Amino acid sequence: MIPIALPLLAEEEADAARAAVLSGWVSQGPQVAAFERDFADLVGAPYACAVSNCTIALHLALAALEIGPGDEVITASHSFIATANCIRYCGATPVFVDIDPGTYNIDPNRVAEAITPRTRAVIAVHQMGMPCDLAALVTLAERHGIILIEDAACAAGSQIRVDGDWDCIGKPHGQIACFSFHPRKVITTGEGGMLTTADAKLDHKFRLLRQHGMSVPDIVRHGSSQVIFEDYLVVGFNYRMTDIQAAVGRKQLERLPELVSRRRAIAARYGELLGNFEGLRLPAEPDWARSNWQSYCVGLPDRVDQRTVMQSLLDQGIATRRGIMCSHREAPYANEKPRHDLQQSELAQDHSILLPIYAQMSKEDQERVGCALRRELQAYALQQAAR
Repeated sequence: MIPIALPLLAEEEADAARAAVLSGWVSQGPQVAAFERDFADLVGAPYACAVSNCTIALHLALAALEIGPGDEVITASHSFIATANCIRYCGATPVFVDIDPGTYNIDPNRVAEAITPRTRAVIAVHQMGMPCDLAALVTLAERHGIILIEDAACAAGSQIRVDGDWDCIGKPHGQIACFSFHPRKVITTGEGGMLTTADAKLDHKFRLLRQHGMSVPDIVRHGSSQVIFEDYLVVGFNYRMTDIQAAVGRKQLERLPELVSRRRAIAARYGELLGNFEGLRLPAEPDWARSNWQSYCVGLPDRVDQRTVMQSLLDQGIATRRGIMCSHREAPYANEKPRHDLQQSELAQDHSILLPIYAQMSKEDQERVGCALRRELQAYALQQAAR
């Protein structure tokens, strides 16, 4: 079986986890603090705060901004449902807008159309690791006085060109960027997330809220030679990362440049294998973006049935996934009325598939995937021609 994804974890990560276990400090502690420093240095952010997962990071971002009932947050429906759920957690209203079909990312023109006096924030998703149009979104947010949050769950290692220089996603462009370390992502801690920001006050609020509003962190209290009594200043949450996870994450960060390089080579090879098939739409980077290629999504030719293609590939031992889901089609959001149609989002869900991509993928397996897909599409083309 060729899986859709496969994390690259080796002896170095196992040794790091073992060392954390044997240290006696396995909950949030010195390894988490070191992971935060390492991540901030890597992406060029003044502050980074580690949490349990990216859904929590998004919720924490909105909670720290005190977004709540009566507020609207604009985002893409074409995203994992966690993006919308975190808005609902705060009692705010998600406002879904459509995507650019070329990048599968939120369309800044559609965002502009959806802004009202109730709009407090935009959550822009770097879908499948492809950077969204931050330049346009930052300008739009500043013009209307609203917050820009980057859902960078898939985007560790992706880059965007700003004023001629390449910046890592996570270097503050909006107010906050949120990352995931789920096993489907380029680097993993099993579960885990990170928030980056340039705002010291926001970073302080993240740290307060992730640990029940506790005024003194555990690492300070346990390391003090004086007795310290902590206070609980606000109603917070238990959103902490463990030191075991952070120790693994630090080793994964060391691998990140190599992992991204390998994925970019695989994406280029897919382009060679599939690029000349009529009607098959391949993903493409804008000239200002460098994707980490967390996923590789292809749009199927017209009249080709998504499920049939996926089942045929699965029967041949090749795992795929359907196009990214649309939250407005799911039961919790069925009554939300979009400001405009979400045609491109729905087309992307219904008529695209994600192909296997991971750093260890061999050329032979990639060619097997490419040949199997071409055969299936050629069979469809012959069927259509015969009708």
